[in-house]
Amino acid sequence: MLQQDPWLLPDGIEEILPDDAVHLERLRRKLLDVFNSWGYKLIIPPLVDYLASLLTGTGHELDLQTFKFTDPLSGEMLGIRADMTPQVARIDAHNLRHDAPTRLCYVGSVLHTVSEVLEQSRSPMQIGAEIYGHKGRESDLEVIQLMLEMLAIIGLEDIHLDLGHVGIYRALSKQAGLSLQQENELFDILQRKANTELVALIDSYIIDETIKSLFLKLPKLNGSKEILTTAIEIFSKESTEIQQSLVDLQTLAEQLAVMFPRLSINFDLAELRGYHYHTGVIFAAFIPKVGREIARGGRYDNIGGVFGRARPATGFSADLKFLASLNKPKTDSMDEEIIFAPVVNDLQLFEIIRDLRAKGRVVIQQLPEQSGGAKELNCTAILIKENEKWQLMPLN
Repeated sequence: MLQQDPWLLPDGIEEILPDDAVHLERLRRKLLDVFNSWGYKLIIPPLVDYLASLLTGTGHELDLQTFKFTDPLSGEMLGIRADMTPQVARIDAHNLRHDAPTRLCYVGSVLHTVSEVLEQSRSPMQIGAEIYGHKGRESDLEVIQLMLEMLAIIGLEDIHLDLGHVGIYRALSKQAGLSLQQENELFDILQRKANTELVALIDSYIIDETIKSLFLKLPKLNGSKEILTTAIEIFSKESTEIQQSLVDLQTLAEQLAVMFPRLSINFDLAELRGYHYHTGVIFAAFIPKVGREIARGGRYDNIGGVFGRARPATGFSADLKFLASLNKPKTDSMDEEIIFAPVVNDLQLFEIIRDLRAKGRVVIQQLPEQSGGAKELNCTAILIKENEKWQLMPLN
């Protein structure tokens, strides 16, 4: 067995050093306060859970992303959470059991067997907010608003919002009479944007020619509001479910345009992220300097069914560590005031230090025979006793 250097970390696993940790923690507190001001109550799901509970309603992708092991106490299969949404659904359905809409938020580490994109962390810190118990587009609008508010508070600008709706593809698949295998292989090609493969696969299906044509048009329905107008014309003779999906997207986009006049809104009717558990509108936020989404979400109305209550639900999530890295402060903790206190057995000094710390000031007290002093500890002020009184003096 190859002996690794003891200071090395596994690929995709990182540690956070003091300056970045301070920035991350401040951001976490600020965002949770904002969520609370919107009525979203904080919950803390467990890091480890029964595997069946973690994977319920989430599809094959999350299964592959989940670390699994056997519980030595019960013999049951356990997993380390790769996504908190199933746990939040369980808490709403089984533990809280409210009839009124329930707003919940969370933040905590999750673990992935493989990173979603090259060089991405396998241990993101997932932050999110979800509404349970309301089926209308108004709750979709609210969680998108809250996501955009979160990104604004972080200081991110020039946000681009992508909107889609899994109901369109799901209705077409049902209308075409596709088998589960056909639906999944078609889904895979659409996600890879493999147009040549798409044409060959659709041609091999024994389905109505009109439906074939609609499947082939899906990847082209990607762009600004004009694309949605085109989609409404293309699907004008299709099922009520498809037309209602397009109305939902159009209404959401119009409302968001009024609330956020500078927001760039794009539509992609072939984007099906989370298809196996999303049931309606899906959305994702982007910024130009990053080649992938920075936050995402959507509607998932059936995930709580296995826990006893299939309440309608919608929400969003993001990696807080990644968001924090996108807008680091220009100054770090070394620019803050740090007070140095000498090692003296003095009750008056002890009380002064306690008072300063109670007011939120940083005080480092010298240790006996320590190496280095105030300068080496990056202190900016020092407590000095003059005329029987302790004075706070700046350090040059």
